[in-house]
Order: sequence, then C-alpha cells, then structure tokens
Amino acid sequence: MGRPTGFLEVERCETPYRGEEERLRDFRELHLPQEAEERKRQASRCMNCGVPFCQSDFGCPLHNRIPEWNDLLFQGQERLALERLLQTAPFPEFTGRVCPGLCEKACNLADAGVTSRDNELYLIEKGFEEKWIQPRIPRVSTQRKVVVAGSGPAGLAAADLLNQLGHDVTVLERADRPGGLLMYGIPCMKLPKSVLERRIRLMEAEGITFRLGTEASPEEVAGMDAVVLCCGSGKPRPIQAEHIESSGVWYAVNYLTEVTRSLLTGKTPGVTARDLHVVVVGGGDTGNDCVGTALRQGCASVIQLEMMPEPPDSRTAGNPWPEWPRVLRTDYGQREAAFRQGKDPRIYETTVKRVLPDAEGVIREIETVRVAKSGDGRMLPVPGTEQILPCGLLLIAAGFIGCEDGTLERFSLSADRRGRLLPADGTHYLGGRFFSAGDMRTGPSLVVRSLADGRAAALEADAWLKRG
Repeated sequence: MGRPTGFLEVERCETPYRGEEERLRDFRELHLPQEAEERKRQASRCMNCGVPFCQSDFGCPLHNRIPEWNDLLFQGQERLALERLLQTAPFPEFTGRVCPGLCEKACNLADAGVTSRDNELYLIEKGFEEKWIQPRIPRVSTQRKVVVAGSGPAGLAAADLLNQLGHDVTVLERADRPGGLLMYGIPCMKLPKSVLERRIRLMEAEGITFRLGTEASPEEVAGMDAVVLCCGSGKPRPIQAEHIESSGVWYAVNYLTEVTRSLLTGKTPGVTARDLHVVVVGGGDTGNDCVGTALRQGCASVIQLEMMPEPPDSRTAGNPWPEWPRVLRTDYGQREAAFRQGKDPRIYETTVKRVLPDAEGVIREIETVRVAKSGDGRMLPVPGTEQILPCGLLLIAAGFIGCEDGTLERFSLSADRRGRLLPADGTHYLGGRFFSAGDMRTGPSLVVRSLADGRAAALEADAWLKRG
C-alpha cells in the first residue's frame, strides 16, 4: 500500500454537485467534472484492510477489488487500476453514478468511508477519454444462440458476459430504446442517456444484437439454445385512496418515462408539472427523482409523503456497521426542494386518503391522513388527522410488485406471492432452457445487485450449455 497514513492525513471529499440554482435550470448531469489529483488523494485514504468489508456481500454485490484499484489509482497507474476494476464491474459508468455506495458505508472508516464510487467513475470516464476502452471481440465462438429478454441492468450484464464467453447473443427489448430502467426509470440528470447509448454502441461492436420494440414470447425465442429472462419488476404498487383514477394521477415510472422520452425526442411530454402543486407518494429513490424532475419542469410546489416515521440521524443499536445505515438521507431532489421552497419537502407518517377532483374529473386537491403502526405492524390511519392539500399532479412512487402483466403468462410461468420468478433452490434455472435474473427474480433492488445477478445467471446458463 502506497500511503499507509492516508486516511489520517486526507479528509473525505466527494465530487461536488453543481449549485442548486444552476442545475435546476436544466437536466444536465448533477455533478461537476472529476479532478484527477483529488481522486488520487481520495484513493490514498484506502487502508488495504486485512478484512476489506467494502468488497464483501455487505459492501459490493459485484465483489469489486476495491483496495487493489484504489491503491493503483493513488500510485498514478490509472490504466492498470481500470483493468483491475473491469475484472468484476461490467459497467462502472452506471454504478459510479447511481449506486448508493454500499462499499463506502461498509468501509472500515465508517461514516468517513473512502470515496470509492467517485473513484470508480473517474477511472471509467478516464478510460473512455483516453480510448483505453475498445470493443472486446470474443476470440472463440461456441455457436450456441442465447436470447436475453430485457435490456435493463441485469439483461445488459447477462448479455455482456454471455457474449464474452463466446455465445451468439440477442437482446429483446420491448421499448423503443435499450436500457430498461437505466433509460426510462432514472432521470437524465442522474444518468445522462449519452452514457448509456455509448455503452450500447460498444456492446453492438462486440457482437451483441439488440432488437427493439419486441416483446419476449415463445415465438421470438424459438430456435434459441438458452433464454435468460430479465424483464424487471415494473408493475407499480397502487395505493388505496378514493378517486385514485382521476386525471392528473400518474405512476412515477410512467411520469419519468414521459419526461425522459420528451428530452430525447424534443417532443412535448404527455405530462408536465409546470405551475402545478405536486405531491409525490413515496420516500425512496424514485420519489426523490420525481421531486427533482418536477422542480426542473417548473412546478409551483412539491411535497413528498412518506408512510414510515422519520429515520434517526445516526445508527441505532440494531443497525451496526458494516450494515447499510438505516438513517436519514437527504438526496439531491430533496436538497433542491429545500433550496427552492425553504424547507424539506418530506412529510412523514402520512398518506393520501382521498383524491378530490373537479367536475371534469381532474385532480385539484387531496386529503391526507396521518398513519401509525398497529400491533400487527400495519400502518393504519389515525382518525381526526385529515388535512386538505392543493394538488394538480399526484405521482405515486410506492414501489413495484412484480413483472408487468403478460410476460409470465406467455411462457406459462408462475411468480411467487411476492411477484418474483425465484426458483425454490435459489438458483437462476427455471427448467428447460430458461433462466431468470435481476428484479424479475429477486424483486425490486439496486442496479448493482441486478448487475451481479445478471452475471450470475449468465454463468449458470453457460455451464448448462456446456453440459448440453
């Protein structure tokens, strides 16, 4: 290790955001460009621990060799550091932008963990800038044909590894552009679509075929030697509220898709928050993305409702390191709302009881109600706590409950009670020539976990093909 005392001498420094006033004017990337010397200084803080929790199951589903490439980065061996990173990480340009940084919270430096996510992003962007990243053409072909259904994180990871293993890979995507969640579920300011398109072009150059506007079906996979289903978990979780069918009520994923598509095509979006009072139901990442998007569209105000109590500021006794800290997090959208409105947009232990539409059925107000946990753990309404709020756009970001209707039926497959296509033995093998991966198999999760699951499914499919 090049600098054993780096963690004592250098303070943690993340790549800074652009200022709120500037970034609220556009959908460009949230952060300022990465500085090479600062990234090297930050890499010097990595301690080369005897037990590196950052690359354990707690810290990185991909098991990236974080101490190794951080040390190489500190020593100025950027290309070698990138090569070491790419041994385990298929798409660092995605995880370096959208991963919550499990590795940093599992770091032995705890709350002052090494900025490994920023360092990872610096390395991959340096690789593209210096043209170190070039198409990797497989040297040997197995002549086996594999179809991957879905081009989200798991599908791209599975396709990438199967291609490198020598199989002839075709990716089916029902949308008009590849990327799944990465394309239409994550806003442009968080993951610029040029970054995604750059990777897709590279995968095409490596021999992967993408077929867009194509539903996965028995007819489409006929003649294939193996099928990996990575169709996601895109069915939105509904909320129970009167008049929820009113005009102006949107599921978050549909809203974000409309906005992204309009930015890519230059066409007017099918929904806009401009001059409207916006209420977002859901306190997770998608809810935060809706807050940031509504602000950029010029909403009159934005409120974010969260059913659960406000998290503590620090870890509790039941949430020890190196587990992910279940503490209060304030993300970019919430910071922007506080900057624009003068206060945090979140209201805790509250949900929507009724939508109050006008005579034309268009939402104008909502009635909220406080909720409290009952003895059996359910969150139940508290009588007498109702409140009327102005609302011209209600965005529901309450999570997802499984694969969208039709996909499983076409293949005569059945999900478990949680909507997952998860084999009883915990593997990815469904029987016959079929495998599952990503959110479709595990339920909604992080991009980095979907990437790891897609790669695991690819290895299982490869082993199965070799046995056959």
